[in-house]
Amino acid sequence: MPITRDAVARWIQAYAAVLAEQKDQLTQLDMDIGDGDHGENMNRGFQAVLAKLPGVADKDISTLFKTVAMTLISTVGGASGPLYGTLFLQMAARTAGKQELTPSELAEALKAGVDGVMSRGKAVAGDKTMVDALQPALEALQQALGQGVELAEALNRAATAADQGRQATIPWVAKKGRASYLGERSAGHADPGATSSHLLIQCAARTLG
Repeated sequence: MPITRDAVARWIQAYAAVLAEQKDQLTQLDMDIGDGDHGENMNRGFQAVLAKLPGVADKDISTLFKTVAMTLISTVGGASGPLYGTLFLQMAARTAGKQELTPSELAEALKAGVDGVMSRGKAVAGDKTMVDALQPALEALQQALGQGVELAEALNRAATAADQGRQATIPWVAKKGRASYLGERSAGHADPGATSSHLLIQCAARTLG
């Protein structure tokens, strides 16, 4: 079953709602090892996205993703705006003119987004960043779809992999971002970016499958 433009809009709306609910927890995580503003910044950015969605209600999926990207880049400070903006901007580039996506096209768009984040942030798996949730989620999605698994189950596996990736960051010493300034003291805390990225994939599993 194809992924419709309306389903993508519901994904974005669901993520905005979750960020609003969990902004304090995300900010607390970031207070432990970062700037202490991740939850507030992401919530502010996605509330701005929600305000713009009615203006692109008749547009394609690429336009939806690009609207998210440009809004985050212009409203979210620190590293989160450029990195999440890059994720959605690269997904927009891979979905030009699409009103629907096949599961494979969704995986291709997510791969472009994750590759963009890794290039922009100069981060790889194991650095204790959002990549540590996104990369295993992408791999789980690709593997499941390659095995002929239905989209809903494939996305559930991706969300599980993202959560496992998030949890894996807890004992690690950060190698990128402000948390890396703390050295060994960054161990013992989940990475805020990996946590918000897990929530993004979890919302995809709830809305796109």
